[in-house]
Amino acid sequence: VQLQASGGGLVQAGGSLRLSCAASGSGFSIYFMAWYRRAPGKQRELVASITSGGSTFTANSVKGRFTISRDNAKNAVYLQMNSLKPEDTAVYYCNAFNSGESSWGPGTQVTVSS
Repeated sequence: VQLQASGGGLVQAGGSLRLSCAASGSGFSIYFMAWYRRAPGKQRELVASITSGGSTFTANSVKGRFTISRDNAKNAVYLQMNSLKPEDTAVYYCNAFNSGESSWGPGTQVTVSS
């Protein structure tokens, strides 16, 4: 599966952004989908994930502020980000995983100004 993330940008602290990840190829509905981020000078971090059945995981650092969702009819996964903080500044990546196959799309930059 090929992935393309979009929706990043520059936002003030306290603002919101919605990231989208569009997937091409067949079988999207069975993929385990996740959003990761990498801030400058830091390791890649799992932000949120969603199973094919819709069960979600959200990292403690963003819990209560970020929500992951998916629309299998549109082959898309989303990350709604509210109450953004400067420490959320990072490149955000979409990931798809199924049966040992992991796919990454190009990241989208999110910059939160204080």
